[in-house]
Amino acid sequence: MLFLFLIFPLAFIGLVAGNPVVVEDICPGNKVVTSTQFIGKDKNVKMETITCDTPNASDAVENGALLQARQSLNVCGVACDTHCFPPSGGGPDPNDCHTIVDALRFDSQNVGPVFTVPTFLTTGANDTLALSFASCTAFFRNQVNVDLDYCRTDFASVVDVIAPNCQDSQNAHGGLCIAPDSFWFVQVQHS
Repeated sequence: MLFLFLIFPLAFIGLVAGNPVVVEDICPGNKVVTSTQFIGKDKNVKMETITCDTPNASDAVENGALLQARQSLNVCGVACDTHCFPPSGGGPDPNDCHTIVDALRFDSQNVGPVFTVPTFLTTGANDTLALSFASCTAFFRNQVNVDLDYCRTDFASVVDVIAPNCQDSQNAHGGLCIAPDSFWFVQVQHS
């Protein structure tokens, strides 16, 4: 099994090297998918929990470290700063991203308004929630030493802003929205 985790990513290096569009990797180190399910009314949006290795605890944001591990920090309603990825070309289709938005809103009404993304202290790695449909992938990344609770409708709204506004006409191919304290970010890019 370990052999597959080491060899499987190497198979994609040729695909990435041959693609002129640079896809920003959500994990700077090793990436492991810890769970996969399909969400939304039509169950057509893939949701994965991804664990990203953090070389050491000092690489994670230290703010919030005084909270006990069993507590989570609710970041619903927290504004974030949007940045687009230059240059133009290769961004996700905003209509595909809107399918993710619809799935998040459906789950907000039918599953629950909030989801939790664990912390480095809980899992030993930074955790990320990734949602994918066709050409669009949207991530929520926890970068702090406490579990984060985030509203599905907030996630949907941020994706709905980034996807159409970080395209060719803005000299971009996707983008991200970073919390002012850098505790978390949402990223939208081509799948």
